[in-house]
Amino acid sequence: MKYEVATAEKSTVKITMTFSHDEWVAANDKAYLANRKRYSVNGFRKGKAPKHVLELYYGKGLFYEDALNGLFSEHYGTVLQEKSKEFTAVGDPTLSVEDLSDEKVVLVAITPVKPDVKIGQYKGIKINKFEYTVTDADVDADIESTRERIAEKGEATGRPAQFKDIAKIDFVGKVDGKEFDGGSATGFDLTLGSHQFIPGFEEQVVGMNVGETKDIPVTFPEDYQAEDLKGKPAVFTVTLHKLTESKLAPLDDAFAKKLGSENMTAYRAKVKERLERNAASRSRNETENAIITEIAKTATAEIPDAMIEKQEDVSMQRMEYNLSYQGIRMEDYLAYIGTTRDEYKKNFEEEARRTVLNQLIVEKLIEVEKITASAKEIEEKVKEQAASVGKDAESYKKTMDPRQLEYIEGDIKVTKLFDFLMANNEMVLYKEEKAAAKKPAAKKTAEKTESAEEKPAAKKPAAKKPAAKAEGEEKPAAKKPAAKKTVKADDKKGE
Repeated sequence: MKYEVATAEKSTVKITMTFSHDEWVAANDKAYLANRKRYSVNGFRKGKAPKHVLELYYGKGLFYEDALNGLFSEHYGTVLQEKSKEFTAVGDPTLSVEDLSDEKVVLVAITPVKPDVKIGQYKGIKINKFEYTVTDADVDADIESTRERIAEKGEATGRPAQFKDIAKIDFVGKVDGKEFDGGSATGFDLTLGSHQFIPGFEEQVVGMNVGETKDIPVTFPEDYQAEDLKGKPAVFTVTLHKLTESKLAPLDDAFAKKLGSENMTAYRAKVKERLERNAASRSRNETENAIITEIAKTATAEIPDAMIEKQEDVSMQRMEYNLSYQGIRMEDYLAYIGTTRDEYKKNFEEEARRTVLNQLIVEKLIEVEKITASAKEIEEKVKEQAASVGKDAESYKKTMDPRQLEYIEGDIKVTKLFDFLMANNEMVLYKEEKAAAKKPAAKKTAEKTESAEEKPAAKKPAAKKPAAKAEGEEKPAAKKPAAKKTVKADDKKGE
């Protein structure tokens, strides 16, 4: 097999593979041996008819498609491997047959590849630096949240509904006097004050007594996901069946011991330490995002559609995971908001394009600044991970997948890159008061998506901004195509 590689448009390469007469004959014979049992011919046992008989009976091109696929599968990965220093495939190729004759066969693969990114200024820029601190009030709030989470639940009697109660309700919603899809439920458990429902709904349930039925007027938000309900007034007829309250434990040493600490002083110290770690991580993440966002303003890259689609799929998988965490199937959620998977995936296009560009910038800067991870640095990270799960480094390393080590190496490089960028730019402290009023640019951990079952107020989740670090991202394999593609003999040009 001979092949040529040429640069094509929009970050693709054209790989032309030419196979000789002998190679084509061998591929046909191989396809015949692999598929002959599928065909029957009178006078022969099934699978025993000679190749030329099957071709006479079913047509000369009977095995062409399998032969072409065989040639592609056998040689395409080799081409990618041999050219791995020149380009990296980032998606499945588009295949065609340029020539098919007794003398030769020519296959053409148009393959999307990782583009080069042109970066403008990345040093000497004024960039916001985020710093978040932990106050005693933050510690109190976290302890109170834990207290509520582990509180014993019991039925509340002899009083009306209060905020933080779990109200078991039936409701029927009407717009212009008519019921609408998704506006009714029976036996729904609503935590009052959780903001699950549209503004004004939960506040009007507060004060109701068990057994009471009440009409609650509300107005759907202008940004509500259902087009036919946006901004419209509605009335929900609500019946309260039961109230469940949380019986909070006293904040004493017994409470602390239940949570693994000797006393409340030790427990508060543990909570503060955890919150400070989270605050430091948040500060770092948002600062990194501010840096990469600023650099991206002058960066350009011709990103192939395959990379955008792949990142959109990642966002959809994250979304699906978040929903499943809440016990909601993706199909049910899409049906509830009246859209399809493909249509909903378009919501992530801008985020995906931004994420891919950021990843390309990071990779390019690591290359330009010659940032590396030493064996010692990798070993130290392995020790940290081993210690976190109570194992020694050697035994832990034996259980690690090679990709874990690649990830550790990549994470060290990315961390060192941002240390370098912080040291070489003018980092201006962004006051916490301002930052608190602004939604964080990104978080490394997936956030919970609002429940589709939170009727009538479930809101369509907004796409989240990507983190600066492309954590866990695997580079495309150069040794084999991402997925087997079918080459059809009728793809031949001019036929």
